[in-house]
Amino acid sequence: MEAKKIGEIKDELKAAEDVMLPSFIEKYQADERAGVKKLCEQAGTRLRKLEAERARTEALWKYEREYSMYTRICGIDEVGRGPLAGPVVAGAVILPKDCDILYINDSKKLSAAKREELYDIIMEKAVVVGIGMASPQRIDEINILQANYEAMREAISKLGEAPDILLNDAVTIPGVAIRQVPIIKGDAKSISIGAASIVAKVTRDRLMVEYDKIMPEYGFASNKGYGSAEHIAALKKYGPSPIHRRSFIGNFV
Repeated sequence: MEAKKIGEIKDELKAAEDVMLPSFIEKYQADERAGVKKLCEQAGTRLRKLEAERARTEALWKYEREYSMYTRICGIDEVGRGPLAGPVVAGAVILPKDCDILYINDSKKLSAAKREELYDIIMEKAVVVGIGMASPQRIDEINILQANYEAMREAISKLGEAPDILLNDAVTIPGVAIRQVPIIKGDAKSISIGAASIVAKVTRDRLMVEYDKIMPEYGFASNKGYGSAEHIAALKKYGPSPIHRRSFIGNFV
């Protein structure tokens, strides 16, 4: 029987899902061709990276395991404290205790494409997800910290079922009777907070892209409302838009 062409084996590896890597290596490891040996090495590298990611993700369950006596453990995080425009958005996520999602991390450490991919997986696999927002006008009215808390309380209320415990990224939310555990840099230490971080970030970024279609002069699709040089130049040229935070832009207009 004629040996499979190296190009075909390369395509097979490219199409192989992670769970198929051990069988790929076993299938071709006896092939003496240099090209096939290289492909087996690539498969082995992928497998080692996968195992390292599984170990990293397993470590992210530390707090969820510590509080495993609670049934509905909810991670909470927010995005959008710093921008000159747009809302602050909070995410609240309860993951199933047997959840197997990999690559969750602080949303700032992930590429936009990876965040989008994980957002869809989280929305599919989470027990429940809640999203809360505070508008630019509300931020100006009550200040960013209070608006942040308000968005988090709304995210909790949108869950539909009350969590038993909240794992928060660094803060304790006033006006919430549920037990809270503030975790410094929690979006990189807790799987639930990391998931909430991704949901909040993707939700806000998508919203800023929609605003860009209405007000393209500010470049919201690329800067997401943050104070880039181009954004500040546009702000000085065109003045504030309806979604700019008046309390944030006093130095520029």
